[in-house]
Amino acid sequence: MPTITIDTPAPRPARRRAIAVRLTRWFADRGVDPAHVVIRFVDTGADTVFTGAVPVDALVRDADALPFASVTCCVGPDRDEWFRADLADEIAAALRVTEQTPFVHLEFRPTAPSLVYFARRGRLVRADQPGSPQKQGNQNR
Repeated sequence: MPTITIDTPAPRPARRRAIAVRLTRWFADRGVDPAHVVIRFVDTGADTVFTGAVPVDALVRDADALPFASVTCCVGPDRDEWFRADLADEIAAALRVTEQTPFVHLEFRPTAPSLVYFARRGRLVRADQPGSPQKQGNQNR
C-alpha cells in the first residue's frame, strides 16, 4: 500500500487531483492496485519550513514555480533503487519541479506491509493479510 505525503503550500483542488491521478496511474502501470495507492496533501504554511535558518519561502523563485515541497514516500522494502528513482522522477514531474523550484526534499521510508494496518468493514487488517480481519484489542500483550 504505497503512501505518498506531500507537504507544500496547498495547490488548488484540481491540481491536487491531477497530481494524485498521475501518481496513481504511474503505480497502476507497475502492477499496483489503484485502490491501494494513498496520496495525502498537507497544507504547509509560510515560515514553517527552513533550510538552515532561512525560511524556504524566502528563497528566490519564479512566481509560477512550486515554492517548496517535502515529500515522504512509504513503499515496500522489496522496491529496488530503480523503482524509487523512477518514482522520485515521476513525483518531481507531477509537482512541476523546475530549476526555479528552490527546495524539494523527497524521502523514502521502506515500510513492510506487515507494519501497515487499514480499516475494512470497521476492523483493522494488516496490509499483508487483507482477507483476515484482526481481532479487536491486543491479544499479544
